Amino acid sequence: MQKGLTAFQLKLIAITAMLIDHLAWYYVDLDTGLGQLLHMVGRLTAPIMCFFIAEGYRHTRSLRRYAARLAVFALISQLPFTYYSLGRAALFPLNVIYTLLIGLLAIHCLETIPNESKRWGLIGLLLLLAVPADWSVVGVVLCLGFYSMSGDWPRLTALLAAASLAMMAGQAAWRMLNGYSFAWALHYSWFQGGVLLSVFLLRLYNGEKGGGPWSRWLFYLFYPLHQAVLAVLRWRF
Repeated sequence: MQKGLTAFQLKLIAITAMLIDHLAWYYVDLDTGLGQLLHMVGRLTAPIMCFFIAEGYRHTRSLRRYAARLAVFALISQLPFTYYSLGRAALFPLNVIYTLLIGLLAIHCLETIPNESKRWGLIGLLLLLAVPADWSVVGVVLCLGFYSMSGDWPRLTALLAAASLAMMAGQAAWRMLNGYSFAWALHYSWFQGGVLLSVFLLRLYNGEKGGGPWSRWLFYLFYPLHQAVLAVLRWRF
């Protein structure tokens, strides 16, 4: 067995970090050190899943079935996601599995369209379609980056650092619009640095799948189910 972490182990880390993050939104004040720390852990999830969208594109036997699977679970997840996020059913924001689907399609455009203007035009359209979704444009850009810069860890580290800074700036701007000073807005936005920390885990990937034949369904099933449970807890308690 190779050293490092298998895909299954990394996905287990991702869903554990996601659960910690989602529980923290309910039960821990973001304006505390503990809240910032828990959400920093939660920022590990999306980069790991974007990384495996790029890996999945390279290794899938059927892009059509892969995209269809993402589309079906994006539909299944929308109701639990909005009940968890908003306390009610809603069309927007769209959930992160939708974002991952857009990322997969963007990679396909990057890989298969020879005409540069058409290629980037379609990728630009996909980026626009990602705007109303969880992780939004950042998620799609990470999928593209993990695919196009595969194995180039200095460039990938720079990409993750840029994503982390962009999300920190966005969080700080939102805080300032809600009356915080610049210093306090920045102080309560440092949890976005967890995006950059994901590089230390991803570099441990050993190229092995791990798990069993059922393991590829783990994230797809866990994502809507845990949000449904949290939504019920929010409603009942």
